[in-house]
Amino acid sequence: MGNGPPGLDKVWSSASYEGVARNLVGALKFRRLLTVADLMAERIEWMAPAHMLSGTIVPVPPAPARLRRRGFDPAGELAAALAAHLEAPLSHCLERRGGGRQVGRRRAERIGHPPRIHGTGPAPRSVLLVDDVLTTGSTLTACARALRAVGASRVVAVTFARRL
Repeated sequence: MGNGPPGLDKVWSSASYEGVARNLVGALKFRRLLTVADLMAERIEWMAPAHMLSGTIVPVPPAPARLRRRGFDPAGELAAALAAHLEAPLSHCLERRGGGRQVGRRRAERIGHPPRIHGTGPAPRSVLLVDDVLTTGSTLTACARALRAVGASRVVAVTFARRL
């Protein structure tokens, strides 16, 4: 846990992006094993500091082309599973517009050209932002900026895995 990317009050990840954690992320994202999201959410619920797990859960929005190609949203599945485990409200109040994927980009390119993320309406005051993997933090920063622009005062993030 730490202060993490700019714009976030705190960020926490349940595992390093290697071994079993990497395999679980791959199973969800690339093999469409949606039940894996429940296992990932369970791990977050068990391991995250309790003060991190409050507020309205907001998934990091997918790139529109990715969503069309996959037919589902991995971060959305993880967020929905976590909301169910925590009995917390879930809000899809962010959208990603245009822009390419972050996967495969170099670190400097990811940070220099973050995704364009916008609020779709008023944000909850307290937000628990959820994503599957934290890499550079540029996507979480863009989300936090968009959430604060539409009314969020507290933005913390949890991810299943983190690339070190």
